[in-house]
Amino acid sequence: MSDKTTTSFMRSLCMGQIEQDVLFPFPTLSADQKETLHEIAGALESLLGPRSEDFHQWDVVGEMPAGFIDELKEFGMFGLIIPEEYGGMGLGNMAYSRTLQEVGRYDASVAVTIGAHSSIGMRGLVLFGTEDQKQRYMPRLATGEMIAAFCLTEPGAGSDAAAIKTTAVKEGGGWVLNGNKLWITNGGFADFFTVFARTDSEDSHGMMSAFIVTKDMPGVSIGPHEDKMGLRASSTTTVLFDDVHVPAENLLGEVGKGFKVAMQILNSGRTGLGGGSVGGMKRLIELATQQANERKTFGQPISSYGLIKEKVGQMVVDCYTSEAVVTMVGGLIDGGSEEYAVEAAISKVYATECLSRSADEALQIAGGNGFMREYPYERIVRDSRINRIFEGTNEILRLFIALTAMNDVASQLKELSRSMKGVLNDPIKGFGVLSDYARKQASLRTGRGDAGKLAGLHESLQPQVDIFEKKTRNLAQAADRILRKHGKNIIGKQFATKRLADIMIDLFVMACTLSRVQASIDTHGVEKAAKEIEILKVFTREARIRIKRNFRRIDNNEDELLKALAVDAFEAERYRWDTI
Repeated sequence: MSDKTTTSFMRSLCMGQIEQDVLFPFPTLSADQKETLHEIAGALESLLGPRSEDFHQWDVVGEMPAGFIDELKEFGMFGLIIPEEYGGMGLGNMAYSRTLQEVGRYDASVAVTIGAHSSIGMRGLVLFGTEDQKQRYMPRLATGEMIAAFCLTEPGAGSDAAAIKTTAVKEGGGWVLNGNKLWITNGGFADFFTVFARTDSEDSHGMMSAFIVTKDMPGVSIGPHEDKMGLRASSTTTVLFDDVHVPAENLLGEVGKGFKVAMQILNSGRTGLGGGSVGGMKRLIELATQQANERKTFGQPISSYGLIKEKVGQMVVDCYTSEAVVTMVGGLIDGGSEEYAVEAAISKVYATECLSRSADEALQIAGGNGFMREYPYERIVRDSRINRIFEGTNEILRLFIALTAMNDVASQLKELSRSMKGVLNDPIKGFGVLSDYARKQASLRTGRGDAGKLAGLHESLQPQVDIFEKKTRNLAQAADRILRKHGKNIIGKQFATKRLADIMIDLFVMACTLSRVQASIDTHGVEKAAKEIEILKVFTREARIRIKRNFRRIDNNEDELLKALAVDAFEAERYRWDTI
């Protein structure tokens, strides 16, 4: 049995190994946590339930009133993940994600205001802060006396975080900070900033470090409120640092380790965005089903038509599977896992894309009403669009998902290469590695061996288990083939990498859904879990088609033709053809 805290399910899967004990049984909340969440849900319903017209008006004017922010503070919405000894609620990742799911049912601007504080703004303090730093700031962050923001993005340094220009230069007993940060959520009223800047290292090459900066430090200034497409009521501004003197004790983590700090904050906080996405989907299903039952055409409700049923059915599948993935990642983090970065990235990509699809379909079901601003559909479409951009664009995360997992395959191939060279010098050791590799490849081709098996699941799930096992073998073979074909050049082969990532996403979602449905069968029995089994069947069939297509197109595609057309357009900076 593997060590669950040091094993990545998806990185192992790319090697053809199914680490079942990492994802099974499906994670659950304790009775105390469930009771706390019921209390939070009730409080949020009383606070947010009657505010639908307010949310509409705040979107129109592009601002959330300060008085409402004060209400969020009074309800404890800024102390969700802060330990109880510092005045917070001490929620784990699963419970925190479930709370943001509840907020996301009402309004995305409110969810992102709360989430930017806890998911990323002050999470670095939770993960890397010294006891002195926690004592100084956590009590005020818990009450909302201080609200936090995450300052990484700059003009010219979005996904390429390592390209930041903000600098922190050692001076006296501290640091002098200079630079500008862009699109900072909560920037207009935040008092606590987690700021990333380049710092000098011994080899004179700048490296990134993280700092705690407060608004009252001389030289900190805030730009105007940004006029955005969506999330209009949330505060987004630039934050500027002009010769800001930051005390040495405000360094967060180690000097030069800022990139690691930033990535761990983003990885750890991804279930907040995932939870908000699931909450949005649940609200959309409510809106869409009510609309479909009430609206009649040709004498009957549109809910009776097959194409409307198709849309709503897919929304249900997307929501259930997204919730399975987000809950699973939260459970991994709460369980002390150190290897969840790939899985967290998958949860962000999958949940945000499912939300976008659900929002579009709900608007379509609403017809002309969906396009009108007096209804919530168009606002939800606008609000959900940013999710595929911030906290790591889905394109960048797809590359991260595939390349991180393939790194393990590459290491194996390097070991194989070394063994090939060393056979003459050390035949026993060399042939041992070669034999292990040959056995693994034979197992992948034939499906024999226990490493690529799921065991102990209910017999009603066996068809889906068989598909998962087969596609896992295909994944390992494809990863091996891609690396043999491209070698170090794989970093530049983004089409192949994306397809591998999409296969990995489908397989992780399938595994999480299998775990969730199995847990339902164990708890309620197979008859009561019948609808959930149907969800699994629908998703597995759809995923199998996508996976098969992606495997085929790794080698058989029109990638070079598409790239040539793009290069031609870049050169012309226009569309070259016209009918007149």
